Amino acid sequence: MSTNPSTLHLRELEAFLVLAEELHFGRAGERLYVSQSRVSQLLRSLEGRIGAPLVERTSRRVGLTPLGASFLSSLRPAYEALRATVDEARAAARNAGGVLRIGFQGTVDDHLARAIARFEERHPECATEVVELALSDPFGPVRRKEVDCAVVLLPVAEDDLVLGPVFSRQPQTLALSARHPLAGRESVGAEELAGLRLIGVHDSAPAYWRLAQAPRETPSGLPIPPGPQVNTLQEALSLAAADRGALLLCRSTAAYHAHRASLAYVPVEGLPDSLLGLVLRRGAGPSPAQAFARALAETAPGEEPA
Repeated sequence: MSTNPSTLHLRELEAFLVLAEELHFGRAGERLYVSQSRVSQLLRSLEGRIGAPLVERTSRRVGLTPLGASFLSSLRPAYEALRATVDEARAAARNAGGVLRIGFQGTVDDHLARAIARFEERHPECATEVVELALSDPFGPVRRKEVDCAVVLLPVAEDDLVLGPVFSRQPQTLALSARHPLAGRESVGAEELAGLRLIGVHDSAPAYWRLAQAPRETPSGLPIPPGPQVNTLQEALSLAAADRGALLLCRSTAAYHAHRASLAYVPVEGLPDSLLGLVLRRGAGPSPAQAFARALAETAPGEEPA
């Protein structure tokens, strides 16, 4: 049976978008809850409709073709607009509750998963969606109302946002190439960061927040050379694996990506612990986001902002 290029299948587009983020068929399948072969099948079908390859596959890596990269830049905003339209229709159909969209950075850890489960038990009329945020834009999706609230790395000092529950205090971990001389160490001291280039975040994020994630000096004042800047966590991990710099992560995010054999994760001693917090738009009335904040406060051990 020939592929009809005029027919759009959203599942194919979704598979391409996830694969473009992960650049790995297995991990894309995990996120889509399908097999690796099903991801490959969906991609081949989409490429058949378009008439040219979107992805380059080798035994070692997956990458976008120039056409694939161009298609991605056009597809993503259109897909987000379509998803927003579906969300609005879903909310109208339910007549109450609507959709709660929760943004997050890094991984959905146990605290967050328990809070979502508690919220859903209390509010079965409200659909819950979890949306991964770009590393370089922790607060923008909340401001633009793309999500209703967001779990982000602290600090947060935005006048138009409210900081809700603070939780998940964890030591920081250094992600670096498995070939790096420090890769085999049980830990590194904060002063040793002066000998590394720390991967940072593009300047769409506030300066104070970027410096907290990639400090420019050690606790004693030694300068830390800046490394390349990134927009996404996947970009940062790929650069670290290529030995282009090192990356500071919270422990749970490091554990989630421990399957990457090209990277090593080493605890850092002497730095402030990482903390997560829930941010909401200031001035909003009673909402599903506030109900979720209560569920999160009940299920996660409370912390005072550092």
